[in-house]
Amino acid sequence: MDGTRLLTLPGGFRLAYTHAPGSTEFAGLTVNAGSRDELTPDVYGLAHMVEHTIFKGTPRRSDAYILNRMEAVGGELNAFTTKEETTVYTAAPAGNHRRSADLIGELAAHACFPARKMQLEREVIADEIDSYLDSPAEAIYDSFDELMFAGNPLAHNILGTKESIAGISSETCCGYLQRAFTRSNSVYFYLGPESEERVAATVERALADLPLSGAPAARTAPQLAAGFSERLNADRHQAHALLGVPIGGLHDDNRAVNALAVNILGGPGMNALLNLQLRERRGLVYTVEASTALYSDCGLMTIYFGCDHDDLRRCLRLVSSTLNRFADKPLTLRALQAYKRQYLGQLTLALDNKEQRAINSARAMLHGLTPPSLAATAERLEAITPDMLREAAERLASAPQRTLILC
Repeated sequence: MDGTRLLTLPGGFRLAYTHAPGSTEFAGLTVNAGSRDELTPDVYGLAHMVEHTIFKGTPRRSDAYILNRMEAVGGELNAFTTKEETTVYTAAPAGNHRRSADLIGELAAHACFPARKMQLEREVIADEIDSYLDSPAEAIYDSFDELMFAGNPLAHNILGTKESIAGISSETCCGYLQRAFTRSNSVYFYLGPESEERVAATVERALADLPLSGAPAARTAPQLAAGFSERLNADRHQAHALLGVPIGGLHDDNRAVNALAVNILGGPGMNALLNLQLRERRGLVYTVEASTALYSDCGLMTIYFGCDHDDLRRCLRLVSSTLNRFADKPLTLRALQAYKRQYLGQLTLALDNKEQRAINSARAMLHGLTPPSLAATAERLEAITPDMLREAAERLASAPQRTLILC
């Protein structure tokens, strides 16, 4: 598989092209617009509503046509929304890129959001909201963001509320599409065996109706909460805890060392420090994990676990002591090399997921970054010293913690 190249086509499109021999291909459009760009409560959930209803028809194509276009060749048409991006994409057997590009271009430029279909999808999203609220391990992240980013559009969740989605009209969705789904505000991506020249020509033709530029909402950097410890009564059989500290965002110079530190603390490996302390040695939790959320101008490192109510205080003490030991006791060079090797192996497996690699490449290029590659990642990891990792651990351990408990 070749590295990803960023091309700027004559029509103003940015194309993230990855040559990948094989029997499958992935193509899509990633747009620099998400729930963060919903500035007033009456349109919370708009980006997600557009993601759901962009498939419901255009003046030229019925929803049945759209639904079956990729299915007819064994492929898939999908979409998802984050706080900063919306992505519409296809996965298909190789040789179907023209079909994919034509369909994506049709939806991005001409989706019309029929009122009857909008009403049906409101009911689907309302069920999605209920389902999400029934999962405290997921909902706690939204509640945490509401506290951390209070006063900034990053605070509200992606789905919106039943009240807000009830008021989002076809006209509102069309206006959002025209503002956000433009050539200057998006990156088209392709990963598959087709040649760069042929993909570029197909994209130029298929997406020719997209406007060159629109009027995306201006983003303001959030003022992060200085510190909090909140407890919400959720009447659950378990206590759910989320602890977080601010870190740099997508463009932060410490991104690589922070990623390694978080992986050592609570990554997917069973030998992660928090998993050893809370699960393997004491059996206090089923899941404990550390993760990062990186945005264009800020970021968070969070630690989540769920446990019996009677074990909550003990688990919180163990998390704190694990963080402090990680900061106070530098790793030996040998131990650091072992962690680097493990992390690089995990990334190797992740990059083998072609669909996710294509999407991640587009997101990186959308924000002016170099797409992830094993060679570049290995070089960055190799440059990390025990002192650099200790300093990263100290930043995480010494920052005023923000803690949310659902119990």
